[in-house]
Amino acid sequence: MLYDTLIGSQQFTVKIRARGQMTIPSKLRDSLSINQGDMLNIVQIGKGFYLSPKPLKGPELADKFADLMEEKGITLADLLEDLPKIREEIYHERYGNQSS
Repeated sequence: MLYDTLIGSQQFTVKIRARGQMTIPSKLRDSLSINQGDMLNIVQIGKGFYLSPKPLKGPELADKFADLMEEKGITLADLLEDLPKIREEIYHERYGNQSS
């Protein structure tokens, strides 16, 4: 099995309780430094899922970007206004003066 070939991998069996809760075994919590109140990230992959102790940074970065835009008085329309021109510049930078 795949988990047997991974360095430092372990397999645990957990039971889902009535409200969809499960207990992460203490040995696993300790080895990953997962503490009470920590947020975890869960990603569905086909018919399974991946549970990670490190949440995705995308939402956090999006919030920071939105705050910065608000602070500077920049709207989404402002950002999109020059998008066609910027795309054209990038195209010419990469492919020369060929028409796009």
